Amino acid sequence: MEKISLDALAREHLERAAAAPAGRSAETVYGGHEHVLRQTMLTLTAGATLAEHESPGEATLLVLRGRLVLRSGDDAWEGRTDDLLVIPQARHSVEALEDTAFLLTVAKRS
Repeated sequence: MEKISLDALAREHLERAAAAPAGRSAETVYGGHEHVLRQTMLTLTAGATLAEHESPGEATLLVLRGRLVLRSGDDAWEGRTDDLLVIPQARHSVEALEDTAFLLTVAKRS
């Protein structure tokens, strides 16, 4: 068994994001390309974005700190600390409204 402090990991990656030119940092916490389930810690500084991209499969986004907007087409959902957003299975983007850490959980399509 492995135990990971998401709070400590969020702090570490928010520091990395602040130092990165793109204002973001990420690390796979569990799984990977060889697994169906993958969980990734992502951090974005205020104003940083993940540009529009295809949905990787069934996915959720758990906001650990901060505030963000998830957009897909004409729809937008705001997420705040402790909010769980179900990511639409369509092209979408994410924008941090303030320094934000979130856990992305994906179950890949076969």
